[in-house]
Amino acid sequence: MDIKILGPLSATEYGVSIVPSAAKPRQILALLALQADRVVTVPTLMEEIWGTEVPRSAATTLQTYILQLRRRIALALAGDSDTHAKEVLVTQHGGYLLRVQPGQTDVQEFEQLAASGRAAYDAADYRAASELLGGALALWQGPALVDVKVGDVLELEVLRMEEGRMAALERRLDADLRLGRHNELIAELRVLTARHPMHESFCGQLMLATHRAGGAWRALEAYQRLRTTLVDELGLEPSPRLQRLHRAVLQGDPELDLVATTSF
Repeated sequence: MDIKILGPLSATEYGVSIVPSAAKPRQILALLALQADRVVTVPTLMEEIWGTEVPRSAATTLQTYILQLRRRIALALAGDSDTHAKEVLVTQHGGYLLRVQPGQTDVQEFEQLAASGRAAYDAADYRAASELLGGALALWQGPALVDVKVGDVLELEVLRMEEGRMAALERRLDADLRLGRHNELIAELRVLTARHPMHESFCGQLMLATHRAGGAWRALEAYQRLRTTLVDELGLEPSPRLQRLHRAVLQGDPELDLVATTSF
């Protein structure tokens, strides 16, 4: 089964989609896919679908949704006499499990590439880190589960995935800065700082990239925009680390031009 979660939900078997159109069965499939090869308990599924207001008929209704999903899987498996729907969507004690082969979900692939990218970065192999993290980020086709109505459980999972995406992006940008690609990064960083006006890491990376590209005044401008936003929105000053970078730009610290130094 090929499952995609990093964007619209997609799940196909032999090229046939098993994604239902109804909202609640889609939620169930999304949660089972995120926890592929792990048991998702009945209470967890109920919490996702109904929150704290679980109806008396919840158990029966949940079984109906599982049956609907199995029927869709069975249709996709029509040409495979060796595999049955109950072997793919498995009933386990206290819950259900969606059985997939390793690497058949884009989330698993993203996490593997991101981990390899972090390891390459920690080993100072910035070229490999940039390629691996870039490959991980390329798997995203939009916000995770963008076409699924998420409940309490999936909402936290989506937040976790988005935080992983942002961490991979920050590290990939840092690897590229260490490779001397500051000119190529400026446009991307301008977009990121516009989308995330209080994100200090993106601001710091933009400051460093523009400074190295010969635009110290643009680096100071980026800092001032961030500072104004933080003060107006939260009543806070930028972090000491960003303030040190600001002073270094003001003083024309030559160490800022050394590609091998920590970017931010």
